[in-house]
Amino acid sequence: MTNQDQVKTVKLPQLAESVVDATIAKWLKQPGDSIQYYEPICELITDKVTAELPSTEEGILQEILVPEGETVKVGTVLCTIGTEATDQNGQRGESSFTQQPDQESSGAHEGGSVSANSSSAEEGTMRKRYSPAVLRLAEEHQLDLQLIDGTGLGGRITRKDVQAYLESGPRQKVQSAPTSQPKDASPQSASALNPQPDKDASPPVRSSGLHLTPPPAFQMQERTDAEREGRGEYLLDVSPVRNAIATRMRQSVTEIPHAWTMIEVDVTNLVTLRNELKTEFMKNEGVNLTYLAFVIKAVVNAIKDYPIMNSVWAIDKIIVKRDINISLAVGTEDAVYAPVIKNADQKNIAGLAREIDTLTKKARAVKLSPADVQGGSFTVNNTGSFGSILSQPIINYPQAANFTFEAIVKRPVVIHDMIAVRHMANICLSLDHRILDGVICGRFLQRVKENIEGYTSDTKLY
Repeated sequence: MTNQDQVKTVKLPQLAESVVDATIAKWLKQPGDSIQYYEPICELITDKVTAELPSTEEGILQEILVPEGETVKVGTVLCTIGTEATDQNGQRGESSFTQQPDQESSGAHEGGSVSANSSSAEEGTMRKRYSPAVLRLAEEHQLDLQLIDGTGLGGRITRKDVQAYLESGPRQKVQSAPTSQPKDASPQSASALNPQPDKDASPPVRSSGLHLTPPPAFQMQERTDAEREGRGEYLLDVSPVRNAIATRMRQSVTEIPHAWTMIEVDVTNLVTLRNELKTEFMKNEGVNLTYLAFVIKAVVNAIKDYPIMNSVWAIDKIIVKRDINISLAVGTEDAVYAPVIKNADQKNIAGLAREIDTLTKKARAVKLSPADVQGGSFTVNNTGSFGSILSQPIINYPQAANFTFEAIVKRPVVIHDMIAVRHMANICLSLDHRILDGVICGRFLQRVKENIEGYTSDTKLY
């Protein structure tokens, strides 16, 4: 069997109908690692969703072609996998394609498997064929590979051999071996490049932002220098999720002419209704009955009356969506996610409450799938959950509007020329002025207001 016959490729698949690219967040396997069918080999980020990519091949990971943090199109080859060769006795051996010959073994045997009757000279040559994973471990821990016994074919040192050596106790570190530093580097230059006394310690991962991989050493060093010199700044990685947010927000404010409007709503009846039902609902459903479920129901019913709110701009036409799919803005410490409640107009208040609970938990646990964030047509954001009383949200591109429900606050209001203390809240709407104007949006917000203030003790959840 030739080398070409034994090398398989893994390509970026079509993760969802509208997904055309994805970002490599983290490689779960490294060159030299054994891979089984459907075993996750890397984490992908698309539309701010993290998903594991299962392998479509079985064998040894040979080469990673797309580094972490890079965005590629669907169909791009991500890595190559060398299938395990079979010898004459039917035994499967380790693929030789994960091993890269050094200068001393450039004329070594390049065939598939090595027979058990190899000469001692050939065996000695094969022992010096190190995989990228082995070389990387040796560099990280400053190991002399000549001190490690190889258990691979021909006496080659495998990644497991190095890990076993690290776990076996005292380690003798190499001072100037070619596998632990560049060929033109001296022990003094190696010391200058690595000033930290503890070579085995991994750099700490920052707590701010979503960092799926440890930050680069040079950034951590710059932060240390800044602190030492008394400077009031340091560097943070731009994670794939944060980069996706930045791209979408820039696209939204660049292409969409934003406008916004706001009215206040008396939610006293809603507060009373929820307080009466929340305990029993939690007992029956195991889900918290939030104000958001009632608000989304009021918004959905208003969209039915004003379907133009559920639309997108398409240059020479306006596309009005028949399905009302509500994008629910969910904020975490690191990012904002927008999972979608599909066919929200077909769900009652109890069904919306269950959907809200499921999607928010998945978002905060970073467990959303690509299908969970696809197809949204109108966004609802509960900014009042963290005390906001007035906000102007950026539109979730390419939708036509973004609705926010602000904090509920007790305020004195005038009712029939009398002052009363009522539960009040603001509702805000950012709108795409190419599609929507003040009149239609004002009427829409008034209808939402009527729906929210229309909740009574007779309102049914089911």
